[in-house]
Formats: sequence, structure tokens, C-alpha cells
Amino acid sequence: MQKFTILKGIAAPLPVPNVDTDKIIPKQYLKTIERTGLGKYLFDEIRFTSDRKEIPDFVLNKEPYRHAKILVAGENFGCGSSREHAPWALLDFGIRCVIAPSFADIFYNNCFKNGILPLSLPAGDVAALMKAAEAQKEITVDLPAQKVEGFSFDIDAFRKHCLIEGLDDIGLTLEHAPDITAFEKQQRGSQPWLYQA
Repeated sequence: MQKFTILKGIAAPLPVPNVDTDKIIPKQYLKTIERTGLGKYLFDEIRFTSDRKEIPDFVLNKEPYRHAKILVAGENFGCGSSREHAPWALLDFGIRCVIAPSFADIFYNNCFKNGILPLSLPAGDVAALMKAAEAQKEITVDLPAQKVEGFSFDIDAFRKHCLIEGLDDIGLTLEHAPDITAFEKQQRGSQPWLYQA
């Protein structure tokens, strides 16, 4: 997983509440278990026509938002079914941070596991960042300092550590590789039948 420390980039404004995971990545693209290649289907049904032509008014089809690294969204972002493909699609498009007044719990947790920082900020702070995004200003998210454009945010210390170090669940496990190897060696000696084929 890519490390997350300080992110500076264009933020795309999406002032829509209750954007569900089916809006983020429609069900027909859930057949893959690959984390890559889904960015082209991000917001598919509101970003493209049925014959795959861009809808010019959709924010991610406009410059400079085609290169957005941050998404400023409405409340309850990521509601609906629990599909990990939603953060995969955002990440594959290039979005590393989503800022909203609130998130659906499962989506929020999936973001952290995939290297995306979901920032839940007070509505007034989100409104100010939405205006900055609409003005096409770059926004800076400083995870170590827990600041975004002068606004402070709270984050669980363990999740912050994992993002800064680029540790997903596998990476966290591999940090304990010497302990796991030592345990297996000890167990092979005391319970060898567990390792017989």
C-alpha cells in the first residue's frame, strides 16, 4: 500500500448527499478481484452516457478535475452495500482522500484498508473546502499534522500509523514475520503432526 503523508492536489467538488457505493462503482463491475482497472468505471452511471460517452457537466469530466487527488463530497458518502470495489475505483482513478461531513461505516473502514484517507469534518469546514474546490484551488492534506487547509481533524492513532507507513492488513502481519517464523519453528518441534502432508 502506498504511504500517505502530505497530499497536495486538485480537489473535485461533489456536493451531493447520500452517494452510495452503487453510484461510486455499479454492480456490473464487481466481477473482478483485481484492485486495478476500476478507475475508468468510477461514477459510471453519472459520468458516462449508456454508449460510454462522457457527460460534459460531470465534475470528473472537466479540467482540472480529471486529475483530482481529493474529493470533497456531501454527507453520508459511501452508503449502500458493502463493496470494497468502491475505494478500489476511487484509488485507481487517483483519489487518495475523500472529505465529507459523514461516511457510511463500512465504506469508511474500507478506505483505510486501501490507502485512502476519509476525512469527516464539520459541515462548515466541508463547505469552505467545497468552495475552494469549486474555485479550482489546490488543497493540502497534512496527515502527520492532522490539518487540511488550516482545519484540524481527528484520526485514530493506529489508522494514522498504518496510512503513514503504508500498511494494509498483509503489511501489518508481515511486520511480525520473525515472531510468526519463531512460533512455527517452536510448534513444528512440539506438534510435528500438524505439518505432515
